[in-house]
Amino acid sequence: MIGTVLMVCVGNICRSPMAEYMLRQELPGIRVMSAGLDALVGYPADAFAIQVASEFGLDLSSHRAQQLSSVLVTAADLVLTMEGSHKHEIMRRHPRASGRVFRLGEHKNFDVPDPFRQSIGHFTDSFRLIQRGVESWTPRIQALMEQ
Repeated sequence: MIGTVLMVCVGNICRSPMAEYMLRQELPGIRVMSAGLDALVGYPADAFAIQVASEFGLDLSSHRAQQLSSVLVTAADLVLTMEGSHKHEIMRRHPRASGRVFRLGEHKNFDVPDPFRQSIGHFTDSFRLIQRGVESWTPRIQALMEQ
């Protein structure tokens, strides 16, 4: 059964917050969090992430970055990363998470590139890939919520 999903990227100010808020909107019955492998702890979401997300009806203004920790990984029933390298790093740091860590683009075989310090177009591209990943995971998570 899935009750908690953790979204992970590097800084926790661009991709994982967009993914967190998007999945939270799609699946209001579960707890969705996000964190960064090397988080900019306490920082708000990037201004471009806030802007792009708001164009799709998501309000990231209350987001504050947090560092990935063993407490967060242990609390998560499912951990979704933006890149394969993030998945490998989480497994290196938290081997007990085996079987619960996947890429957001796992089923469609893609990574979500980091738009940090790039143009708003890169944020839009990343957001659209996040949408694809969330659309792919939503029915799977729903099926596991009902068990």
